[in-house]
Amino acid sequence: MKRAGIRVALVLLFGAVVGSWGGVAAAHGPTADPTVAPARSSDRLPAGQRAPLNSAFRRGFREVSAPGAVVAVQTPEGRWVKAIGIANERSKAPMRAKLHHRIGSVTKTFMGALLMQLAGEHKLSLGDKVSEYIEGLPNGEVMTLRQVADMTSGVASYTADPAFTGQLFSDPERSWRPGELLEVGLASSPLFQPGTAFQYSDSNYVLLGLVVQQVEGRPIGAVLRRRIIKPLKLSRTSWPGKSIDLPKPHSRGYTLQGQASDEPGDATHWNPSSEWAAGEMISTVRDLLVYGRAFGTGKGLLAPPQQRRRLASFNTEPPPLSRRMSYGIGLVDDRGWIGHTGSVPGYTTALYYHPDLKTTVAVEANSDIASGECRGQETLIDDPFRGQCAIPADRIMGEVAASLGRPYHLPPS
Repeated sequence: MKRAGIRVALVLLFGAVVGSWGGVAAAHGPTADPTVAPARSSDRLPAGQRAPLNSAFRRGFREVSAPGAVVAVQTPEGRWVKAIGIANERSKAPMRAKLHHRIGSVTKTFMGALLMQLAGEHKLSLGDKVSEYIEGLPNGEVMTLRQVADMTSGVASYTADPAFTGQLFSDPERSWRPGELLEVGLASSPLFQPGTAFQYSDSNYVLLGLVVQQVEGRPIGAVLRRRIIKPLKLSRTSWPGKSIDLPKPHSRGYTLQGQASDEPGDATHWNPSSEWAAGEMISTVRDLLVYGRAFGTGKGLLAPPQQRRRLASFNTEPPPLSRRMSYGIGLVDDRGWIGHTGSVPGYTTALYYHPDLKTTVAVEANSDIASGECRGQETLIDDPFRGQCAIPADRIMGEVAASLGRPYHLPPS
């Protein structure tokens, strides 16, 4: 379904350029971005490497339905960070690299890391049956923690339930308990016998969050801070819990989901408890660069045996996401790019590490509105793009990855 787009002013170096979301026509061509603090000369990418990244980012941004976006790239040669567009449609404040965004399902990479840490400490085993931790689940006596983590459990996703989404959209500030979310998914479960098929399901990671809490004996937010956020010094990464607020400064997020009118609505303060362990974390691109390298290499996050086991967890049987993509323990392998995409109302994120390039890419956009030829998804009436359907962060990630010489297969939207 096509909806009308808001026209926004994009504040660039040489003045204001007006265009629809993503439809930026800069009169002066690529320029230095005044909204980004320059990297130190000691770690800044050489000019010859920055130029193609800059072109790729601008090309991708022209094809997305988002008012603004930020990209950060870390290679062995240095770092490149750039912001385009606006962070707030009402004030027209420019997008900046330091702004906080909701990172959606990138949260699942944190949950997968916690699971592997606990397995490495022999506090649990990936082969443990789920019924050892939570009773009353369909197939809980045969379903393993690994099958929950790699999406082969057969547990249906609560986010696929129309009654749930109807309640969410009618009262987006409502506080949800994890048990309520899981109950919705279990009502439609099992979809199949554990281990016999693949189905992406947010319920799996709500379930994993409950297991981690039980094993650690403390709230999941406290576990994340003690085990990942503090050790990696991710000072701008947080677990909001039931708070609807984002740390300052932050961008505002825009969505078509749940909107009665033809224009995007502001989802900035939708209650993140509706995502819980499946997607409620907040971060910045600079923190994500640090964290993406950690989950890609294991350094500072997992001991080598656990890291090797995690990177060996990608599905080959049953069939994976596609011939070029497979799912493991909280990570996607997309043509060699290891990481995850995140999408919640108002925000999209892509965070990937490529072992051959030793390179991390982080993308954040303040919109979850897809562009392209999308079936079953609402897009803007003035969407300029007519190619494959993709959410903003994925579209930009695809262009950046191609400019680095390693194509990225856009996940199904």
